[in-house]
Amino acid sequence: MEEVKQGRTLEQARTQLLTALSPLPGDDLCPLQQARGRVLAEPLVTPRAVPGFRASSMDGYALRAVDGPPGQPLPVVGCSAAGAPYGHPLQPGQAVQIFTGAVVPHGADAVAPQEEIHLVQGQISSPMITLKGPIHPGQWIRSSHGEAAAGEQLGSRGQRLSSVDVARALGCGLCTARVHARPRVALLVTGSELRPAGDPLAPGCIHDSNGPLLLLLLEQLGVDVVDHQWVDDDPQRLERALLTLAGRSDVLISTGGVSVGDGDRVGPLLERLGTLQFWRLFLKPGRPFATGTMAGARFFGLPGNPVSAAVTFLQLVWPALQVLEGSPPEPWPRLRVRLTSPLRRRPGRPELIRARLTTDHQGLPLATPCGDQSSARLASLQGADLLLEVDAAATELPAGATVMAQLLRLPLL
Repeated sequence: MEEVKQGRTLEQARTQLLTALSPLPGDDLCPLQQARGRVLAEPLVTPRAVPGFRASSMDGYALRAVDGPPGQPLPVVGCSAAGAPYGHPLQPGQAVQIFTGAVVPHGADAVAPQEEIHLVQGQISSPMITLKGPIHPGQWIRSSHGEAAAGEQLGSRGQRLSSVDVARALGCGLCTARVHARPRVALLVTGSELRPAGDPLAPGCIHDSNGPLLLLLLEQLGVDVVDHQWVDDDPQRLERALLTLAGRSDVLISTGGVSVGDGDRVGPLLERLGTLQFWRLFLKPGRPFATGTMAGARFFGLPGNPVSAAVTFLQLVWPALQVLEGSPPEPWPRLRVRLTSPLRRRPGRPELIRARLTTDHQGLPLATPCGDQSSARLASLQGADLLLEVDAAATELPAGATVMAQLLRLPLL
């Protein structure tokens, strides 16, 4: 009963939500050039060893290590360049000039770097070299399967492809990837007081920031948004918009109208038109949050305050979208940080406090809260690198206190 009154903790909500979900049916054969951010439905397997030949990792001379004691002259009989190999086996007592990435001739078992040899003068038409120091078999030679062995798995089922994953697969000669279908997402922004940026404002109205913020987050995460609408708080128009968007999508996200006020109509409509899995979180920011199903679509009702909408989206909706796309949800990386200044707050609910990440003179992570933490103040998310995890009972944390934090910045590669 207390859980119903207070709401679910973030961990309870995440567990209940994600265990009820499964990947959407269907997959696509996607060109690898377009596959960054997609989730593999089948493993990526290289058909051959890469590069497929022994290659030099230095500019220098290929030779047999046994032929290269310091001071021993060796005739240079040819050159092996990238894309233009020396076409003959290396004979005992010979050397071949070689460049980085070029094929090591058959018979050679080492490469002497350019800076480790002397070029014997007076032999322009038939140059000779001597080594400055000893050389060992295998020195400066890359394996024929240095990048990948034949049949090696480059990506596993359920893996979300990064830029490096795609580049490596292309470098191994693969052109396509079998990927899971992406959820089709629709976004509904509610609120009679909202107007698009640039429109004149009537008394009591504000410009919409929730819609732009969520659309940009979805775009950054590679999510397909099939429709986006705004509707006022009129019950009939709201009901039509919900049913229309749910019928066009796999996932319907709304923002606003999920609290307990007389003007909050999304929750009751969800209970009447679909199914309500749970409502209300024991979390700050983000207590009003509803999820369930409607007209065959998974529904997420986010709070109307912009910070609350963003935080609940990152904590619950993004993991759910990952599951629907066939990928295990990846939690935000967590690290322990020290506060640069005291942190004072009212107790009551666990809180995710927006903060900036810096480091001290030893390179250890520091956190500086982003000023006023009001859930209506989008500025508290501007420049935020971290969400500090603060317990419900905490009232004051001194400067230097350690706190666990979620790292928000997405990896580049």
